Amino acid sequence: MLAALVEHGRFEMRRTPTRFIFSTLPLYNVPILPIDSGRYGSKEMREIFEDGRRLQYQLDFEAAVAQAQSKIGMIPADAARDIAKGAHSGKVTLARVNELEAVSEHDTAAMVEALSEQVSAKSKPWIHYGLTSNDVVDTSTCMQMHDAFKIIESKVAKLSLLLADRAVEFRDLPAVGRTHGQHASIIAFGLKFAVWAAEMAKHVERTEEGKKRFLLCKTLGVVGTGSLMGDRALDVQKLVAQDLGLYPVDAATQVVPRERFAEMQFLLALIGSTLDKIAIEIRNLQRTEIGEVAEPFRKGQMGSSAVPVKRNPIKSERVSSLAKMLKSLVGVSMDNIALWHERDLSNFANERFTLPMAAILLDEMLNAMTNVVPELKVNKERIASNIEMTKGLIYAEFVLEALVKKGIARFDAYRDIQRVAFSALESGEHFFDAASKDASISKHLTKKELAAIFDAKNHLAASGKIIDNVAKMVRK
Repeated sequence: MLAALVEHGRFEMRRTPTRFIFSTLPLYNVPILPIDSGRYGSKEMREIFEDGRRLQYQLDFEAAVAQAQSKIGMIPADAARDIAKGAHSGKVTLARVNELEAVSEHDTAAMVEALSEQVSAKSKPWIHYGLTSNDVVDTSTCMQMHDAFKIIESKVAKLSLLLADRAVEFRDLPAVGRTHGQHASIIAFGLKFAVWAAEMAKHVERTEEGKKRFLLCKTLGVVGTGSLMGDRALDVQKLVAQDLGLYPVDAATQVVPRERFAEMQFLLALIGSTLDKIAIEIRNLQRTEIGEVAEPFRKGQMGSSAVPVKRNPIKSERVSSLAKMLKSLVGVSMDNIALWHERDLSNFANERFTLPMAAILLDEMLNAMTNVVPELKVNKERIASNIEMTKGLIYAEFVLEALVKKGIARFDAYRDIQRVAFSALESGEHFFDAASKDASISKHLTKKELAAIFDAKNHLAASGKIIDNVAKMVRK
Protein backbone atom coordinates (compact mmCIF):
# COMPACT_ATOMS: atom_id res chain seq x y z
CA MET A 1 0.00 0.00 0.00
CA LEU A 2 2.78 2.47 0.92
CA ALA A 3 4.60 1.63 -2.30
CA ALA A 4 1.47 2.51 -4.25
CA LEU A 5 1.13 5.82 -2.47
CA VAL A 6 4.76 6.64 -3.15
CA GLU A 7 4.29 5.72 -6.80
CA HIS A 8 1.28 8.03 -7.08
CA GLY A 9 3.16 10.96 -5.59
CA ARG A 10 1.47 11.21 -2.21
CA PHE A 11 4.54 10.21 -0.15
CA GLU A 12 8.27 10.65 -0.40
CA MET A 13 10.41 7.73 0.81
CA ARG A 14 14.04 8.09 1.93
CA ARG A 15 16.25 5.33 3.21
CA THR A 16 18.82 5.79 5.99
CA PRO A 17 21.23 3.13 7.30
CA THR A 18 18.73 2.23 10.02
CA ARG A 19 15.26 2.94 8.70
CA PHE A 20 12.91 4.07 5.96
CA ILE A 21 11.53 7.62 6.30
CA PHE A 22 8.13 8.37 4.79
CA SER A 23 6.95 11.95 4.55
CA THR A 24 3.87 13.41 2.90
CA LEU A 25 4.28 15.56 -0.14
CA PRO A 26 2.03 18.65 -0.33
CA LEU A 27 -0.95 18.43 -2.63
CA TYR A 28 -0.65 22.19 -3.10
CA ASN A 29 2.59 24.10 -2.87
CA VAL A 30 1.51 26.28 0.06
CA PRO A 31 2.59 26.56 3.70
CA ILE A 32 0.37 25.07 6.39
CA LEU A 33 0.53 28.02 8.80
CA PRO A 34 -0.20 31.67 7.91
CA ILE A 35 3.03 32.69 9.63
CA ASP A 36 4.96 30.54 7.17
CA SER A 37 3.22 32.17 4.22
CA GLY A 38 4.33 35.63 5.29
CA ARG A 39 0.79 36.74 6.11
CA TYR A 40 1.79 37.95 9.57
CA GLY A 41 4.84 39.82 10.77
CA SER A 42 7.48 41.78 8.91
CA LYS A 43 10.09 40.16 6.69
CA GLU A 44 12.89 41.25 9.04
CA MET A 45 11.17 39.58 12.01
CA ARG A 46 10.33 36.35 10.19
CA GLU A 47 13.89 36.02 8.92
CA ILE A 48 15.22 35.87 12.49
CA PHE A 49 13.36 32.60 13.02
CA GLU A 50 13.98 30.93 9.68
CA ASP A 51 15.85 27.62 9.89
CA GLY A 52 18.87 28.87 7.97
CA ARG A 53 19.22 31.94 10.18
CA ARG A 54 18.82 29.84 13.33
CA LEU A 55 21.60 27.55 12.10
CA GLN A 56 23.87 30.56 11.67
CA TYR A 57 23.13 31.75 15.21
CA GLN A 58 24.22 28.33 16.44
CA LEU A 59 27.38 28.40 14.36
CA ASP A 60 28.16 31.91 15.63
CA PHE A 61 27.79 30.58 19.16
CA GLU A 62 30.17 27.68 18.50
CA ALA A 63 32.70 30.12 17.05
CA ALA A 64 32.37 32.47 20.02
CA VAL A 65 32.90 29.62 22.49
CA ALA A 66 36.01 28.36 20.67
CA GLN A 67 37.48 31.86 20.56
CA ALA A 68 36.76 32.45 24.26
CA GLN A 69 38.34 29.13 25.18
CA SER A 70 41.45 29.94 23.17
CA LYS A 71 41.81 33.32 24.90
CA ILE A 72 42.30 31.62 28.25
CA GLY A 73 44.44 28.83 26.81
CA MET A 74 41.86 26.09 27.06
CA ILE A 75 42.11 25.09 23.39
CA PRO A 76 44.72 25.88 20.71
CA ALA A 77 44.40 29.31 19.10
CA ASP A 78 44.81 27.77 15.64
CA ALA A 79 41.87 25.49 16.29
CA ALA A 80 39.69 28.39 17.44
CA ARG A 81 40.49 30.36 14.28
CA ASP A 82 39.78 27.33 12.14
CA ILE A 83 36.45 26.68 13.86
CA ALA A 84 35.41 30.33 13.53
CA LYS A 85 36.39 30.33 9.86
CA GLY A 86 34.32 27.21 9.22
CA ALA A 87 31.35 28.58 11.16
CA HIS A 88 31.35 31.78 9.13
CA SER A 89 32.22 30.25 5.77
CA GLY A 90 28.65 29.69 4.61
CA LYS A 91 29.60 26.11 3.77
CA VAL A 92 27.73 24.56 6.69
CA THR A 93 24.40 24.35 4.94
CA LEU A 94 20.94 23.60 6.23
CA ALA A 95 20.60 20.87 3.62
CA ARG A 96 23.70 19.12 4.93
CA VAL A 97 22.59 19.45 8.55
CA ASN A 98 19.18 18.00 7.68
CA GLU A 99 20.84 15.13 5.86
CA LEU A 100 22.97 14.31 8.89
CA GLU A 101 20.02 14.71 11.26
CA ALA A 102 18.05 12.13 9.27
CA VAL A 103 20.68 9.62 10.41
CA SER A 104 21.48 10.83 13.94
CA GLU A 105 17.99 12.11 14.85
CA HIS A 106 19.77 14.87 16.77
CA ASP A 107 19.71 18.38 15.34
CA THR A 108 22.57 19.83 17.41
CA ALA A 109 24.81 16.82 16.81
CA ALA A 110 24.11 17.19 13.08
CA MET A 111 25.14 20.85 13.19
CA VAL A 112 28.37 20.00 15.04
CA GLU A 113 29.15 17.19 12.59
CA ALA A 114 28.49 19.47 9.61
CA LEU A 115 30.81 22.08 11.11
CA SER A 116 33.51 19.49 11.73
CA GLU A 117 33.51 18.71 8.01
CA GLN A 118 34.75 22.26 7.36
CA VAL A 119 37.78 22.24 9.68
CA SER A 120 41.12 20.47 9.77
CA ALA A 121 41.69 17.17 11.53
CA LYS A 122 43.63 18.98 14.29
CA SER A 123 40.69 21.29 14.99
CA LYS A 124 37.91 18.68 15.04
CA PRO A 125 38.41 17.60 18.71
CA TRP A 126 37.90 21.18 19.92
CA ILE A 127 34.52 21.85 18.29
CA HIS A 128 31.74 22.01 20.89
CA TYR A 129 34.36 21.39 23.60
CA GLY A 130 32.80 21.18 27.08
CA LEU A 131 29.35 22.03 25.77
CA THR A 132 26.01 20.27 25.72
CA SER A 133 23.27 20.61 23.15
CA ASN A 134 21.18 22.97 25.22
CA ASP A 135 24.06 25.39 25.62
CA VAL A 136 23.70 25.83 21.87
CA VAL A 137 19.90 25.73 21.78
CA ASP A 138 19.21 28.07 24.69
CA THR A 139 21.90 30.59 23.85
CA SER A 140 20.98 30.71 20.16
CA THR A 141 17.34 31.22 21.16
CA CYS A 142 18.42 34.19 23.26
CA MET A 143 20.47 35.46 20.32
CA GLN A 144 17.33 35.33 18.20
CA MET A 145 15.29 37.12 20.85
CA HIS A 146 18.05 39.72 21.27
CA ASP A 147 17.53 40.67 17.63
CA ALA A 148 13.75 40.30 17.84
CA PHE A 149 13.57 42.70 20.78
CA LYS A 150 15.52 45.30 18.80
CA ILE A 151 12.69 45.33 16.27
CA ILE A 152 9.95 45.19 18.90
CA GLU A 153 11.41 47.95 21.08
CA SER A 154 11.79 50.25 18.10
CA LYS A 155 8.17 49.72 17.08
CA VAL A 156 6.85 50.07 20.64
CA ALA A 157 8.75 53.35 21.03
CA LYS A 158 7.40 54.61 17.70
CA LEU A 159 3.84 53.74 18.65
CA SER A 160 4.27 55.47 22.00
CA LEU A 161 5.30 58.67 20.20
CA LEU A 162 2.37 58.42 17.78
CA LEU A 163 -0.04 58.00 20.68
CA ALA A 164 1.50 60.95 22.52
CA ASP A 165 1.05 63.11 19.42
CA ARG A 166 -2.65 62.24 19.24
CA ALA A 167 -3.02 62.85 22.97
CA VAL A 168 -1.70 66.39 22.55
CA GLU A 169 -3.88 66.90 19.47
CA PHE A 170 -7.04 66.20 21.49
CA ARG A 171 -5.77 67.63 24.77
CA ASP A 172 -8.63 70.12 25.14
CA LEU A 173 -11.46 68.16 23.52
CA PRO A 174 -14.13 67.21 26.09
CA ALA A 175 -15.58 63.74 25.67
CA VAL A 176 -17.68 61.18 27.50
CA GLY A 177 -15.80 59.05 29.98
CA ARG A 178 -17.49 55.67 30.36
CA THR A 179 -17.44 53.13 33.17
CA HIS A 180 -19.37 49.85 33.05
CA GLY A 181 -20.29 50.86 29.50
CA GLN A 182 -22.28 53.82 30.89
CA HIS A 183 -21.67 57.56 30.69
CA ALA A 184 -19.79 58.47 33.88
CA SER A 185 -18.08 61.86 33.62
CA ILE A 186 -16.19 64.23 31.33
CA ILE A 187 -12.63 63.51 30.19
CA ALA A 188 -10.31 65.02 27.63
CA PHE A 189 -10.46 62.78 24.58
CA GLY A 190 -6.67 63.00 24.39
CA LEU A 191 -6.42 61.32 27.79
CA LYS A 192 -7.28 57.99 26.18
CA PHE A 193 -4.21 58.27 23.97
CA ALA A 194 -2.04 59.50 26.85
CA VAL A 195 -2.83 56.43 28.94
CA TRP A 196 -1.88 54.17 26.05
CA ALA A 197 1.27 56.17 25.25
CA ALA A 198 2.46 55.92 28.86
CA GLU A 199 2.00 52.15 28.95
CA MET A 200 3.82 51.66 25.66
CA ALA A 201 6.72 53.71 27.07
CA LYS A 202 6.69 51.52 30.18
CA HIS A 203 6.96 48.46 27.96
CA VAL A 204 10.25 49.81 26.63
CA GLU A 205 11.42 50.21 30.24
CA ARG A 206 10.25 46.69 31.11
CA THR A 207 12.13 45.26 28.15
CA GLU A 208 15.36 47.07 29.00
CA GLU A 209 15.13 46.02 32.63
CA GLY A 210 14.32 42.43 31.73
CA LYS A 211 17.14 41.83 29.27
CA LYS A 212 19.69 41.03 31.97
CA ARG A 213 17.32 38.37 33.28
CA PHE A 214 16.27 36.65 30.08
CA LEU A 215 18.75 37.34 27.27
CA LEU A 216 21.17 34.76 28.58
CA CYS A 217 24.28 32.88 27.57
CA LYS A 218 24.97 29.40 28.93
CA THR A 219 28.14 27.37 28.35
CA LEU A 220 28.04 25.23 31.50
CA GLY A 221 27.71 21.79 29.95
CA VAL A 222 25.67 18.71 30.71
CA VAL A 223 24.33 19.50 34.19
CA GLY A 224 25.39 23.11 34.69
CA THR A 225 28.67 22.52 36.50
CA GLY A 226 31.02 23.66 33.75
CA SER A 227 31.86 20.01 33.27
CA LEU A 228 34.99 19.56 31.13
CA MET A 229 35.98 23.23 31.37
CA GLY A 230 36.49 22.99 35.12
CA ASP A 231 37.00 26.09 37.23
CA ARG A 232 37.56 28.26 34.13
CA ALA A 233 34.04 27.55 32.86
CA LEU A 234 32.64 30.81 34.20
CA ASP A 235 35.44 32.77 32.51
CA VAL A 236 34.50 31.21 29.18
CA GLN A 237 30.82 31.95 29.72
CA LYS A 238 31.52 35.59 30.59
CA LEU A 239 33.64 36.10 27.46
CA VAL A 240 31.08 34.45 25.20
CA ALA A 241 28.23 36.48 26.69
CA GLN A 242 30.16 39.72 26.10
CA ASP A 243 30.91 38.71 22.53
CA LEU A 244 27.27 37.92 21.76
CA GLY A 245 25.68 40.86 23.59
CA LEU A 246 24.04 38.58 26.17
CA TYR A 247 24.25 38.09 29.92
CA PRO A 248 25.92 35.06 31.58
CA VAL A 249 23.41 32.85 33.38
CA ASP A 250 23.85 32.90 37.16
CA ALA A 251 23.14 29.21 37.67
CA ALA A 252 21.56 26.55 35.51
CA THR A 253 21.01 22.83 35.16
CA GLN A 254 21.43 21.47 31.65
CA VAL A 255 19.07 24.24 30.57
CA VAL A 256 18.58 27.91 31.30
CA PRO A 257 15.88 28.07 33.99
CA ARG A 258 12.57 28.27 32.18
CA GLU A 259 11.38 31.06 34.46
CA ARG A 260 13.57 33.27 32.27
CA PHE A 261 11.88 32.19 29.05
CA ALA A 262 8.47 32.45 30.72
CA GLU A 263 9.23 36.06 31.65
CA MET A 264 10.16 36.76 28.05
CA GLN A 265 6.94 35.14 26.87
CA PHE A 266 4.92 37.08 29.43
CA LEU A 267 6.49 40.39 28.40
CA LEU A 268 5.54 39.80 24.77
CA ALA A 269 2.00 38.93 25.83
CA LEU A 270 1.83 41.97 28.11
CA ILE A 271 2.72 44.30 25.25
CA GLY A 272 0.15 42.48 23.12
CA SER A 273 -2.47 42.93 25.84
CA THR A 274 -1.96 46.70 25.79
CA LEU A 275 -2.38 46.65 22.01
CA ASP A 276 -5.56 44.63 22.51
CA LYS A 277 -6.80 47.23 25.01
CA ILE A 278 -6.25 49.98 22.43
CA ALA A 279 -7.89 47.90 19.71
CA ILE A 280 -10.98 47.13 21.79
CA GLU A 281 -11.50 50.82 22.59
CA ILE A 282 -11.20 51.74 18.92
CA ARG A 283 -13.63 48.97 17.98
CA ASN A 284 -16.13 50.14 20.59
CA LEU A 285 -15.83 53.81 19.67
CA GLN A 286 -16.32 52.90 15.99
CA ARG A 287 -19.65 51.20 16.70
CA THR A 288 -22.49 52.85 14.77
CA GLU A 289 -24.22 53.82 18.02
CA ILE A 290 -21.13 55.70 19.27
CA GLY A 291 -19.32 56.72 16.08
CA GLU A 292 -16.53 58.74 17.69
CA VAL A 293 -13.65 57.24 15.70
CA ALA A 294 -13.08 55.24 12.54
CA GLU A 295 -10.12 53.29 11.24
CA PRO A 296 -8.63 54.64 7.99
CA PHE A 297 -10.44 53.25 4.95
CA ARG A 298 -8.42 53.06 1.73
CA LYS A 299 -9.66 53.65 -1.77
CA GLY A 300 -10.82 50.33 -3.15
CA GLN A 301 -11.06 48.72 0.29
CA MET A 302 -14.14 46.58 0.95
CA GLY A 303 -15.75 46.38 4.37
CA SER A 304 -18.13 43.58 3.49
CA SER A 305 -18.63 41.30 0.52
CA ALA A 306 -22.40 41.75 0.91
CA VAL A 307 -22.92 45.23 2.37
CA PRO A 308 -21.22 47.93 0.24
CA VAL A 309 -21.48 50.71 2.85
CA LYS A 310 -19.72 48.97 5.74
CA ARG A 311 -16.41 50.24 7.11
CA ASN A 312 -15.18 47.69 9.61
CA PRO A 313 -12.35 48.14 12.14
CA ILE A 314 -10.53 45.15 10.66
CA LYS A 315 -7.01 46.03 11.77
CA SER A 316 -8.09 46.48 15.38
CA GLU A 317 -10.05 43.24 15.17
CA ARG A 318 -6.94 41.51 13.86
CA VAL A 319 -4.98 42.82 16.82
CA SER A 320 -7.59 41.48 19.24
CA SER A 321 -7.69 38.13 17.48
CA LEU A 322 -3.91 37.66 17.52
CA ALA A 323 -3.78 38.80 21.16
CA LYS A 324 -5.80 35.73 22.11
CA MET A 325 -3.23 33.47 20.50
CA LEU A 326 -0.32 35.44 21.93
CA LYS A 327 -1.64 35.28 25.50
CA SER A 328 -2.36 31.56 25.24
CA LEU A 329 1.36 30.87 24.74
CA VAL A 330 2.16 32.16 28.24
CA GLY A 331 0.47 29.14 29.81
CA VAL A 332 2.67 26.81 27.77
CA SER A 333 5.83 28.62 28.87
CA MET A 334 4.74 28.43 32.52
CA ASP A 335 4.23 24.68 32.21
CA ASN A 336 7.78 24.39 30.89
CA ILE A 337 9.30 25.68 34.13
CA ALA A 338 8.97 22.43 36.05
CA LEU A 339 11.25 19.88 34.35
CA TRP A 340 12.53 16.57 35.72
CA HIS A 341 15.78 16.78 37.68
CA GLU A 342 18.42 18.62 35.64
CA ARG A 343 16.14 18.56 32.58
CA ASP A 344 13.90 16.52 30.33
CA LEU A 345 12.57 17.09 26.82
CA SER A 346 8.98 18.01 27.68
CA ASN A 347 9.65 21.68 26.91
CA PHE A 348 11.68 21.20 23.77
CA ALA A 349 9.14 20.62 21.01
CA ASN A 350 6.68 23.32 22.06
CA GLU A 351 9.45 25.93 22.40
CA ARG A 352 10.01 25.64 18.67
CA PHE A 353 6.62 27.37 18.43
CA THR A 354 6.16 29.62 21.46
CA LEU A 355 8.79 32.36 21.29
CA PRO A 356 9.02 32.56 17.49
CA MET A 357 5.24 32.71 17.18
CA ALA A 358 4.97 35.29 19.95
CA ALA A 359 7.57 37.58 18.41
CA ILE A 360 6.09 37.35 14.92
CA LEU A 361 2.49 37.83 16.09
CA LEU A 362 3.43 40.80 18.27
CA ASP A 363 5.34 42.30 15.36
CA GLU A 364 2.20 42.02 13.23
CA MET A 365 0.07 43.61 15.95
CA LEU A 366 2.50 46.51 16.32
CA ASN A 367 2.54 47.03 12.56
CA ALA A 368 -1.25 47.09 12.44
CA MET A 369 -1.69 49.53 15.32
CA THR A 370 1.11 51.79 14.07
CA ASN A 371 -0.82 52.10 10.81
CA VAL A 372 -4.14 52.78 12.54
CA VAL A 373 -3.20 55.37 15.18
CA PRO A 374 -1.85 58.26 13.07
CA GLU A 375 -4.72 58.05 10.56
CA LEU A 376 -7.51 57.26 13.01
CA LYS A 377 -10.42 59.55 12.14
CA VAL A 378 -11.85 61.36 15.16
CA ASN A 379 -15.39 62.72 14.81
CA LYS A 380 -15.46 65.81 17.05
CA GLU A 381 -19.10 66.57 16.28
CA ARG A 382 -20.16 63.09 17.33
CA ILE A 383 -18.07 63.32 20.49
CA ALA A 384 -19.83 66.57 21.38
CA SER A 385 -23.29 65.17 20.62
CA ASN A 386 -22.59 62.06 22.71
CA ILE A 387 -21.91 64.28 25.72
CA GLU A 388 -25.46 65.57 25.31
CA MET A 389 -26.97 62.14 24.68
CA THR A 390 -28.20 61.89 28.29
CA LYS A 391 -29.57 65.46 28.21
CA GLY A 392 -27.23 66.78 30.83
CA LEU A 393 -27.25 63.83 33.25
CA ILE A 394 -23.49 63.48 32.79
CA TYR A 395 -23.09 66.71 34.82
CA ALA A 396 -24.78 65.27 37.94
CA GLU A 397 -21.39 64.71 39.62
CA PHE A 398 -20.56 68.39 39.26
CA VAL A 399 -23.95 69.59 40.48
CA LEU A 400 -23.44 67.45 43.58
CA GLU A 401 -20.01 68.96 44.13
CA ALA A 402 -21.40 72.49 43.80
CA LEU A 403 -24.15 71.84 46.36
CA VAL A 404 -21.68 70.31 48.81
CA LYS A 405 -19.51 73.42 48.50
CA LYS A 406 -22.60 75.48 49.35
CA GLY A 407 -22.79 73.62 52.66
CA ILE A 408 -25.48 71.07 51.79
CA ALA A 409 -25.02 67.64 53.42
CA ARG A 410 -23.72 65.24 50.76
CA PHE A 411 -26.50 62.66 50.99
CA ASP A 412 -29.24 65.30 51.12
CA ALA A 413 -27.83 66.82 47.94
CA TYR A 414 -27.34 63.34 46.44
CA ARG A 415 -31.00 62.41 46.97
CA ASP A 416 -32.28 65.70 45.57
CA ILE A 417 -30.15 65.36 42.43
CA GLN A 418 -31.15 61.73 41.98
CA ARG A 419 -34.84 62.61 42.34
CA VAL A 420 -34.66 65.43 39.81
CA ALA A 421 -32.45 63.49 37.39
CA PHE A 422 -34.64 60.38 37.34
CA SER A 423 -37.76 62.49 36.86
CA ALA A 424 -36.12 64.36 33.96
CA LEU A 425 -35.05 61.06 32.41
CA GLU A 426 -38.64 59.77 32.46
CA SER A 427 -40.12 62.96 31.07
CA GLY A 428 -37.41 63.60 28.49
CA GLU A 429 -36.63 67.01 29.99
CA HIS A 430 -33.04 68.29 29.93
CA PHE A 431 -31.44 67.95 33.35
CA PHE A 432 -30.34 71.62 33.27
CA ASP A 433 -33.95 72.79 32.88
CA ALA A 434 -35.21 70.40 35.56
CA ALA A 435 -32.50 71.45 38.01
CA SER A 436 -33.13 75.14 37.32
CA LYS A 437 -36.80 74.70 38.23
CA ASP A 438 -36.35 72.49 41.27
CA ALA A 439 -36.66 74.44 44.50
CA SER A 440 -34.19 72.31 46.47
CA ILE A 441 -31.44 72.92 43.90
CA SER A 442 -32.24 76.37 42.53
CA LYS A 443 -32.31 78.02 45.96
CA HIS A 444 -28.60 77.20 46.28
CA LEU A 445 -27.44 77.48 42.66
CA THR A 446 -28.28 80.30 40.27
CA LYS A 447 -28.96 79.73 36.61
CA LYS A 448 -25.61 81.30 35.77
CA GLU A 449 -23.84 78.93 38.16
CA LEU A 450 -25.70 75.97 36.70
CA ALA A 451 -24.83 77.07 33.15
CA ALA A 452 -21.13 77.01 34.06
CA ILE A 453 -21.55 73.53 35.52
CA PHE A 454 -23.21 72.31 32.31
CA ASP A 455 -20.24 73.42 30.15
CA ALA A 456 -18.05 70.40 29.37
CA LYS A 457 -14.90 72.47 28.91
CA ASN A 458 -15.01 73.40 32.58
CA HIS A 459 -14.52 69.80 33.67
CA LEU A 460 -11.27 68.68 32.08
CA ALA A 461 -9.57 69.08 35.46
CA ALA A 462 -5.97 67.78 35.39
CA SER A 463 -6.35 66.11 31.99
CA GLY A 464 -4.20 68.70 30.24
CA LYS A 465 -1.37 68.43 32.75
CA ILE A 466 -1.48 64.64 32.63
CA ILE A 467 -1.28 64.66 28.83
CA ASP A 468 1.57 67.19 28.85
CA ASN A 469 3.51 65.13 31.39
CA VAL A 470 3.07 61.95 29.38
CA ALA A 471 4.09 63.64 26.15
CA LYS A 472 7.21 65.03 27.83
CA MET A 473 8.09 61.64 29.29
CA VAL A 474 7.59 59.80 25.99
CA ARG A 475 9.56 62.31 23.95
CA LYS A 476 12.66 62.23 26.18
